[in-house]
This record gives sequence, structure tokens and C-alpha cells, in this order.
Amino acid sequence: MCNPCCLSQLACCCGSAACSLCCGCCPKIKQSTGTRFMYALYFMFVTVICVVMMSPTVEQQMQEHIPFYKDMCETLNDGEICKSLVGYSAVYKVCFGMACFFFFFCIFNIRVQTSAGCRAAVHNGFWFFKFIALIACCAGGFFIPNEKTFLEVWRYVGAVGGVLFLLIQLMLLVEFAHRWNQNWTSGVKYNKLWYAALAFVTLLLFTIALAALVFMGYYYTHPEKCFLNKIFLIVNGSLCLVISLLAISPCIQTFQPMSGLLQPGVISLYVMYLTFSAFSSKPIEYVTDEHNVTSKVCVFPFTSGNDKRIATGVGTAILFCCILYSCLTSTTRRSATALRTRYGNSVQESERARCCFCCGDDTDDFDEEEQKTGGGQDVMYDEREGTIYSYSYFHFVFFLGSLYVMMTVTNWFHYDEAQIEKLLDGSWSVFWIKISSCWICLLLYMCTLIAPMLCPRRFEA
Repeated sequence: MCNPCCLSQLACCCGSAACSLCCGCCPKIKQSTGTRFMYALYFMFVTVICVVMMSPTVEQQMQEHIPFYKDMCETLNDGEICKSLVGYSAVYKVCFGMACFFFFFCIFNIRVQTSAGCRAAVHNGFWFFKFIALIACCAGGFFIPNEKTFLEVWRYVGAVGGVLFLLIQLMLLVEFAHRWNQNWTSGVKYNKLWYAALAFVTLLLFTIALAALVFMGYYYTHPEKCFLNKIFLIVNGSLCLVISLLAISPCIQTFQPMSGLLQPGVISLYVMYLTFSAFSSKPIEYVTDEHNVTSKVCVFPFTSGNDKRIATGVGTAILFCCILYSCLTSTTRRSATALRTRYGNSVQESERARCCFCCGDDTDDFDEEEQKTGGGQDVMYDEREGTIYSYSYFHFVFFLGSLYVMMTVTNWFHYDEAQIEKLLDGSWSVFWIKISSCWICLLLYMCTLIAPMLCPRRFEA
């Protein structure tokens, strides 16, 4: 069994065959899903390298444990500690290479409609050669001339791409909320337990959002300081209340019978998370008491170093999850429709309520054609009659994701002293970006409520 499995993996790496695991007990996998998963692995591999490059701790460990490290750096004409291989400039160069890789495939796969062509074969296979090409692109960034000019220009390109990726991420969140409500509502007429599940989850979301509001009001406000925190807590909390009342108002219900409290519950919770993240990213404020003792105010109630490292790790993990979710889900046919702000106002007949509704995709109703891969995992070739998603748009989203990673890991415009250990430390640019994201998210959801009332013909089911 080992030899057929090795042959199938060789065909996957060096040919157009679909990739799969050697374990036969693994569930079936669709070819389109496997392809997107492989590109996500490439993306995460380079992202981890960028995180390592921004860590002084890792840099110190390399100097102490890699034999002949100084000699190697001197051979590369990079000083004794290889300064050009770490820090924000190295991250910019590596992300430039990754962005070029995905942008090339974005252009290469324009107007690919069938998986039978040679361009589709390159997109779905030849993983070893594409991995070599990705490494070459990332390494090539270190040989760009006029480094100072390149970094200055690439910084603004990254800012524009990062903002566009943020917009896609926020639109997907709104689409996720609408889809969740639509899917679970479809099960109410068959089983009343779905109505109970809707009510329970809605109550849970609003409870957590309210608890977060109270938590921030207690720890992130001060009678003498943190004036911005007080303003934004009041504004964001009030806007969450407004969209909740708007979602169940009679005028909205007339044009959107599917509108309920689940969607504003999801949006409110996310807005509270962004608000908390913004407060954590704001530069620390200090207050001096009557005894001339200076102390920090409006900070997260973690004081030990271990707690800080845990918070940084959790923040980095959330960042990875958000990026992967946005990259992988924004390329499905349903999500692409949502990005044009087209949401259905009624339950489709084919809609099936399920707890893990987000795991289903646009390929549920195809005729399954399976192929054994050397006794290993079964692969379902779901693109024999045509592509399931836009290959070009898929790579474009990863291109934007590369720019977003670059800007986030280097702390946006405060890049000179950026470190991955200080990902959650103060920065005004990160603070305003996250506060703006709160308002954009609320505005997008409000538009999905009001738009069908203003243009009813366009949004007819």
C-alpha cells in the first residue's frame, strides 16, 4: 500500500493529479477543497516565516545555537548578525515575493472556465514546482536594488491592499451573519428545535457582547484619562443598539422577512471585539496621584510576563484564523455574490439546516465521481463540468492577504521598532484602523438592511 500512495503523492507534487492523504480512514475530499487547502498551507508557511523574522527572541536564539552563524553572515556580506534577514525590511521583501507569486497566478488564471485546460492543471497540481517558485520569489525580494525607495513605495502599496482585504473581511462577516440566520431559519418549519437554537444563540451573542461592554467600561475607562475610550464605548454601544432595533423594525421586516436578531448579535459581538482590540492597541496612558506615584490606566488587567505572552499568542492565532477564513471563504460562489451585496430575502427550497452550515459549499449537489488514491483518501473530482470558483479571484484575495499580513505583522505605519512580541502594544495607527473597521462593519450591515427598501426590484428573491 505504501508504494501506490508514494506514487500518488509524486503525481500530485510533479503532475496535475489531486492531492490527498495516505490514510484511507480519512473522510472524502473534493479536488477544489484540496487545492485551496494547499495554497492556504503555502500562505501560512510564509506567514510563519514573517512572524519569526519579527521576533528578537528568535533572532537571539539563532545567534546562540546555529553553528558558524557569524561566519555565515559575514560570507553573505551582511554583518555579524545578518540584520537584513530580520526586522520589518525582511518581512516587506518576503511578503513582496509572496504577493508576486499570487498576483502572477491571478493573471495566469484569468477567464479559466474549465478544469480540463493546461492552466487549470497548473493551478490544481505541480505543487513541488510551485513551492520552489514561491521560495524563489521570496528570496528574490532580497536582491531588489534601491532598497530604501522600494520599501517606501511598497509600504503604501501594502497599506492600500491591506485596507481592501479588511473590507472583504468585513463584508464576509456580514454575509456570514445573514447566511447563518437563513440556514437555521430554514429548519424551523421542519423542526421547532431550530427555533430554540436560534433564540439560545442570539441570547448568548448579546450576553457576551454586553459583558464585553461592561468589562471595557470598568477596565478601560478612568475619571481623569482615557477620554477617547469613553466616547467610542458610548458610540459603538449605541450603534449596536440601533442596528438591533432596525433589524426587527416593521419597515425592514416588510422587505426582509428573514431579518432577525441573530445577525445584529453577530455584528455586535464582533464590534465589541474590535473595540477591545483597539483599546488594547492604543498607547498606554499614565496618571499621577497625590503622592506623585505614576501608574498605568486603562490597560488589560494582565500584569505578569506569562500573561502578556499568552495574550500575544491568542492575538496572533486570531489573526491567522481571520486571514485564512477570509481567503478561503471569499472565493466560493455564494460569498462572491455576497460581496456584491446581494442577499436573499427568502429561504431557498434546497437549503438544509445544519449546525456546521459554514462547512458546506457550492458543490453539494454535484454528481460524485470518486477515485481511489493508492488505497488512501478518496478524492471527488467536483470540477469535471466546470470550475467551482474563480481561480483568478482566489489568487487575488491571497494577494491582498499577503499585503495585510505584511502590514499587520510590522504594526502598519509604526514599523521601525515593531516586534511580534509587541503585537498587542500601543500604536495609534492600529487603534484608528480598528475603530474605523467597527464603523465600516456597522455601516455595511446597515446598508444590507436599508438597500432592499430603497431598491426593491434589485433585491427580489
